Amino acid sequence: MLDEERDEPAGLPGWVMTFADLMTLLMCFFVLMLAFSEMDVARFKLLSGSMRDAFGVQALLDARTVPKGTSVITREFSPGDPVPTPRDTINQFTMDSNLNTLDVMKRRTLLIEETELHARRLRSALAAEIANGSVAIETEGVKIIIRILENASFDSGYADVRPSFLPVLARIGSLIDLADGTVTVSGHTDDVPIANERFRSNWELSASRAVSVAHELLATSPLDPSRFVVTGHADTQPRAPNDGPENRARNRRVDISIVRGTELDKNRQVSIDDARVGLVDAGGSEGER
Repeated sequence: MLDEERDEPAGLPGWVMTFADLMTLLMCFFVLMLAFSEMDVARFKLLSGSMRDAFGVQALLDARTVPKGTSVITREFSPGDPVPTPRDTINQFTMDSNLNTLDVMKRRTLLIEETELHARRLRSALAAEIANGSVAIETEGVKIIIRILENASFDSGYADVRPSFLPVLARIGSLIDLADGTVTVSGHTDDVPIANERFRSNWELSASRAVSVAHELLATSPLDPSRFVVTGHADTQPRAPNDGPENRARNRRVDISIVRGTELDKNRQVSIDDARVGLVDAGGSEGER
């Protein structure tokens, strides 16, 4: 008996290693499954529709995504506050925010393209003035800036437009787009103080020059005066440092800014108002609440 016991192999049985390997592989498999799993919030909300229809608030639009605001500056969110009605249902102010945002972006892209086309027409018509340095044209998004420099338009210290420059203003007035938008005429000076019998400061000089240009534009074009804004900035908005004659000459100017982007805000507000009107029509008039 003692001899037989000495012949038995030492250690654990061979099947234990196989069993341990199998358990390790199974554990790795389930860990990977847990790591790859995720919860689809939109699908979960869709599956819970029966409970929502039975006890929840009825929406005019089928909101299948997590509620979100249309932009960081908009105070209208979807879904909104419930609106009570005489009926047994509760209507909710809900907007298709994606369509609203895409419509605004498409309209802005179209306005930018129209602005660039308008700027090219202006550059072509004013090519001679641009070449001799009396006029410059720039674009910023949906805004066109026509810069009229002092060297050809005004005498130093005066606000009356030179007679030789009046035909140029007439051409600019005839080329301004008649579409809706704001036309801002702003006067600018350098930092050299002025004090004479007519102007007490550069503020008055810059404002008077802007008024003179606006008068000429209105006298030679069919533009609506309600679209105009006239401002004087003195030396507060220089284009270049006032450290030499050339830079000071660049700062003495009158800018005509044609802004067409104000249409976007109007269209957006109209779409929101239309949605509110549709909500009232669907849920009853305000007098029935």
